[in-house]
Amino acid sequence: MEKDFTNKFKENLFKINSLNYFKEQAILLFHYQAENNIVYKNYIKYLNINIDKIINLEDIPFLPIEFFKYHKVISNIKEEDIELVFESSGTTGEITSKHLVKDLNFYKKVSENIFYNFYGKLDEYIFLALLPSYLERENSSLVYMVDHFIKESKSTHSGFYLNDLEKLKEKLISLKNQHKKIVLIGVTFALLDFAEQFSIDLEDIIIIETGGMKGRRKEMIREEVHQILQEKLNVKNIHSEYGMTELLSQAYSKGDGLFVTPNSMKVLIRDINDPFSYNNKNKSGGLNIIDLANVDSCSFIETKDIGYIEDSNQFKILGRLDNSDIRGCNLLINNF
Repeated sequence: MEKDFTNKFKENLFKINSLNYFKEQAILLFHYQAENNIVYKNYIKYLNINIDKIINLEDIPFLPIEFFKYHKVISNIKEEDIELVFESSGTTGEITSKHLVKDLNFYKKVSENIFYNFYGKLDEYIFLALLPSYLERENSSLVYMVDHFIKESKSTHSGFYLNDLEKLKEKLISLKNQHKKIVLIGVTFALLDFAEQFSIDLEDIIIIETGGMKGRRKEMIREEVHQILQEKLNVKNIHSEYGMTELLSQAYSKGDGLFVTPNSMKVLIRDINDPFSYNNKNKSGGLNIIDLANVDSCSFIETKDIGYIEDSNQFKILGRLDNSDIRGCNLLINNF
């Protein structure tokens, strides 16, 4: 019965084309996960919430993202059926988040479908990936997704670049006259290193930054990063990708750091001081994310990102909550 539910839900995910249908599917999935995800079920029980009274998106309790560090957040899955465990980055000795993925083909289909809706078919592009910090560790969801994009591009020019910035520069110059569109996707610190070292004209190339200094450079606001890249590489806009280990969906921005959510995702802005209260439009707060692609884990996640909603499917990231803000949450998690 549960298997039939998940298979049917995954099929319906690609049919979502309205907010009403999104809400219908989200409430349906909530009730399924509230019964079949042990960690989420216990969290809801701890909050003393009656799941039968959940009829609106704002009524849904969101699982603090730290639970992915300390618990196996899965919905009715046997561990032997897990195909891969995506793991977040972290400093030495730090506990990392783990996302147990049952259906890698579904993840590929979701990420490919989202890219198609934003940019077009994968085989229309050449993908050059500058993701050193991700390649240097195992089980990165971003590397897995980009590797899929590279393979589906069916171009011998597509590929990863670890630390060979000179080779990447030569490749970009040689591709100037190619008929295919070119995407350079990279972690923020590596793109800045590249831009400062070479300062070449990439006017017709889509540059997608994935965020993160990973301890390699001082933290900078997105606007400052984009300004440097725009000036050094002669591009009008810097695109961005918003994703994380705990999600299977991604949001993209084509400029100004304004992210557009795909049909499988919705962002709610909660009050930083009261996680069960929501802010009105254009007020900043913590991001709660509904990712319907997380059928096999938990689709309702309270992140530590701060931002605001521009309209029903657009949002901006302003920063992250300080560690001091989550100490109380860690005490709660450790009691499970």
